[in-house]
Amino acid sequence: MNIKKLFNILSVIGLICTFAYMFYLWKNGILTDQAKMDEYITSLGVAGMFVFVLIQIIQVVIPIIPGGVSCVVGIAMFGYVKGFIFNYIGICIGSIIVFLIAKHYGQDLMHKLFSEKKIEKYKKWTETNNRFAKLFALAIFSPVAPDDFLCYLAGTTNMKLKTFVPIILLGKPLPIIIYSMGLNVILQFILMRIA
Repeated sequence: MNIKKLFNILSVIGLICTFAYMFYLWKNGILTDQAKMDEYITSLGVAGMFVFVLIQIIQVVIPIIPGGVSCVVGIAMFGYVKGFIFNYIGICIGSIIVFLIAKHYGQDLMHKLFSEKKIEKYKKWTETNNRFAKLFALAIFSPVAPDDFLCYLAGTTNMKLKTFVPIILLGKPLPIIIYSMGLNVILQFILMRIA
């Protein structure tokens, strides 16, 4: 089995587990009752925060859970402010790790992880380094860009870490807020309909 197929299988499993966990939280009233939510988060202690941040780092490095879904879990578990902070920390650390992995392993890893179609689609971005940095920054500020892939791609270019890090740190907040708030509204709507 090649690594792309393995990641696809892990993505499906990750998505199912995430939805099962959300269902568990909803079924036990944790998503619909603020007191139960506070009690649940308190029961997790500091470990809950670290585990969640670690999950966010892993889902960027090994994209097995859609980032938007895990952002909603953070908001649901920790509230808007702490959820955003934990999402932001995990996603930024994960993005930097991805960049460094791609710097070390290069194009070979890209071809093992992603489809040739996706690589070809964005390959033209890398033809001029100045152009790539601008396009990369615009994409990172966008909530619909394939961020994890683009971070791997950035690592295969001449982009330096000192250029990459500020783009990630400044560009990630807006997409995280849009994902978190937008998907949270949809989740709350669904929960109200089935309650």
